[in-house]
Amino acid sequence: MSEHDEQAALIEWADWLSLRHPRLAMLFAIPNGGARHKAVASRMKAEGVRRGVPDLFLPVVGVNGAAGLWIEMKTTRGRLSPEQIWWRDHLRDHYDYALCRNWQEAARRICAHLGIDAEAAGIAP
Repeated sequence: MSEHDEQAALIEWADWLSLRHPRLAMLFAIPNGGARHKAVASRMKAEGVRRGVPDLFLPVVGVNGAAGLWIEMKTTRGRLSPEQIWWRDHLRDHYDYALCRNWQEAARRICAHLGIDAEAAGIAP
């Protein structure tokens, strides 16, 4: 599956599970990446979009006290850019951070962050 498909599957899972765990409704995507018209890219940059910011953020304090969870989705062959490495290294001071290769891995990391039993949340071990 593509990175888009994996991320969409994760959001579908989180939306489904948010009926039992409402904090999951706070998971959102960051509009980075993708091909855009030059004018749109310029407007987004002026509005504060930053290269390398992770794909998803869950602004909920974790069971370990971390202020939230940042998730970078990558395919099995995907590599972090220098900007993504910079963000990862700086975010980990205050937040949980996960580099995930598929939606199930991301779902397990979300469950761990929130103290939810992953198997009960429909995620195989």
